[in-house]
Amino acid sequence: MRLLLDTHAAIWWWAAPALLGPAATEALTAARHPVFVSPVVALEIAIKFRIGKLGLFPDPAADFPRLMAENRFEPLPITDAHALAAGLLPGVHRDPFDRLIAAQALAEGMTVVTCDSAFSEFGCKVLW
Repeated sequence: MRLLLDTHAAIWWWAAPALLGPAATEALTAARHPVFVSPVVALEIAIKFRIGKLGLFPDPAADFPRLMAENRFEPLPITDAHALAAGLLPGVHRDPFDRLIAAQALAEGMTVVTCDSAFSEFGCKVLW
């Protein structure tokens, strides 16, 4: 199983692991599965930091790469195919960040670590 972190899962893993679901905690702690993070997570973290909704990172530009390396998380590049698939996913869910993570997970056969039910509605495998 290859895991793809939703933004809140990455933030909680780094800042408040007790907020993660038991299956997600076990999977991330055991480190038996490769864990990937989309660049859209970095974008969402930077936006939340800029507008004052996230104080976790004093310097997201430095902290994000450090946390990725410390946790051995792998970046999952966004391709044109991912972007097109995200835009074409059915349903009314409008969050472009969620749509892109869902499209990446579906295209790459990954399981999304999230508590957001929108990912199941997109047809993604979900772990929480």
